[in-house]
Amino acid sequence: MRSLLIALAATVAISLPARADEVTVAVTAIVEHPALDAARDGVKEALAAAGYKEGENLKFIYESAQGNPATAAQIARQFAGEAPNVIVPISTPSAQAVVSSTRDIPVVFTAVSDPLGAQLVKDMEKPGGNVTGLSDMSPVAEHVALIKEILPNAKSIGYLYNSGEANSVSLLAALKAEAEKAGMTVVESAATKSAEVQGAARALVGRADAIYVPTDNTIISALEGAVAVAEESKLPLFTADTDSVSRGSIAALGFNYRDVGKQTGEVVVRILKGENPGDIPVKVAAGTDLVVNKAAAAKMDVTLPESVLGRATRVIE
Repeated sequence: MRSLLIALAATVAISLPARADEVTVAVTAIVEHPALDAARDGVKEALAAAGYKEGENLKFIYESAQGNPATAAQIARQFAGEAPNVIVPISTPSAQAVVSSTRDIPVVFTAVSDPLGAQLVKDMEKPGGNVTGLSDMSPVAEHVALIKEILPNAKSIGYLYNSGEANSVSLLAALKAEAEKAGMTVVESAATKSAEVQGAARALVGRADAIYVPTDNTIISALEGAVAVAEESKLPLFTADTDSVSRGSIAALGFNYRDVGKQTGEVVVRILKGENPGDIPVKVAAGTDLVVNKAAAAKMDVTLPESVLGRATRVIE
């Protein structure tokens, strides 16, 4: 009789949704930079708003892969072994590593541009299995329009990216299509690690009228190297990541990653309360900001039009 009661208790413990007093959320990112850090903090903020607070009823684990895909895979295996209630991988490389490591633990990815192209899910509306999340697919058409508005005579866009990041490859295809519509060409320059970013930026000097940095974790982690080249050569640099504008890019139209993290955290809460991740559609994050940097523009000999300044969410003087 006692063994039957123990078996019944174990069954109930497995089938019940996680209670607020026994929750572990494991978060990992491919690298630390302001956008991904903001997403992580947003996840934690949403959990706290729902009553899951670190130090009280939440164990919040965070690991960075420091830009190394092999380390990302190691972290993913470690998390799978620890079996937290939910794993939250931030960025495409981390999400790919985590999804490859577990088919049982709920996974909520975020800051992934192309979940289908990265083979994280087969269907955005009905992801199935143990995986769902948020996409930060950039509004590339609006980015091209912004570059053209600020630089009306520009004919070519230099695309600075890591060719090993699936999200950046997807964004390159989108950029080429939108640039062609605007009568512009795209010049590629790749850096496979942060130490190569400055050299890859320098390779665009004289070949492009502007540099465009997508939501590429390798490039953004070493953005200062690209900014130094842009300032020295008076080659205007734009980013898709608004957190990078304060670091020296002229302008960005993109997501507030703290908000992206909060939206992600809200999905995590739904799973902690019993929903199946495979039944939760993968959504594109809501809300975009236009951030401009007048000082950076001046260093690159660019005058920002009043039309841009007037609608900017934030202007850095």
